[in-house]
Amino acid sequence: MKSLTRIACALGVAAALFAGSAAASVTVGGTRVVYPLENREVTVKLDNDRAEPSLVQVWMDSGDVNAKPDEASAPFVLTPPIFRMDGHKAQTLRIMYTGDSLPQDRESVFWLNVLDVPPKAKATDENTLQFAFRTRIKVFARPKDLPGTPADAAQTLTWKIVPSPDNHGYAVAATNPSAYHVSFNEIDVVSGDQTFRNEAGGMVGPKGSAVFPVKNLAAVPAGAKVKFTTISDYGGATPHEAPLGE
Repeated sequence: MKSLTRIACALGVAAALFAGSAAASVTVGGTRVVYPLENREVTVKLDNDRAEPSLVQVWMDSGDVNAKPDEASAPFVLTPPIFRMDGHKAQTLRIMYTGDSLPQDRESVFWLNVLDVPPKAKATDENTLQFAFRTRIKVFARPKDLPGTPADAAQTLTWKIVPSPDNHGYAVAATNPSAYHVSFNEIDVVSGDQTFRNEAGGMVGPKGSAVFPVKNLAAVPAGAKVKFTTISDYGGATPHEAPLGE
């Protein structure tokens, strides 16, 4: 098992360079995980869509995308941490909260990493290059009895136009007074028949603010508003519209 850990850890570092660059055969049943902190555990389903087996390693981190599995820290235990998945089979992953102190007036966010190491290619070419693929999704640790609801959090956001962090043009800043994270897959600044777009999306944390660059927004448009799409607990997209403040 130690040798497998060393192999998978080394591959985990390389996989960080390829996360999201290609479709992994081992897929996660959902785009995010919500962990109610009063629960003893939550489960996540993994599926191997390939006919061949895979070696899979899972770990959680607190935001460092480059953290190695043996260096990443999060107050959760995952089981099994390393396992073989036969072709076209499923595996249930258990996530258990350790009870370490977390804020009780807001959500905390962590990331679940699933590293898919495919079998060695059947080729006679000794120069065959093989990649491992990593899937990384958010895990929202949600205390009990938070005020409001995740679905309503987007409506509490306030928006304004600010100078872009790179000092080129302008960006939009969102302030979130709610106890929940709000995730976006698109943010548009609209003025008349003009639309200035941020297609990268992102997230604003509870009781915090975040700045989102907007392409080609070189001046503050008159009468502009913001249109944005948020992602729900279940991965669904919901459109919203809000005024832009000063």
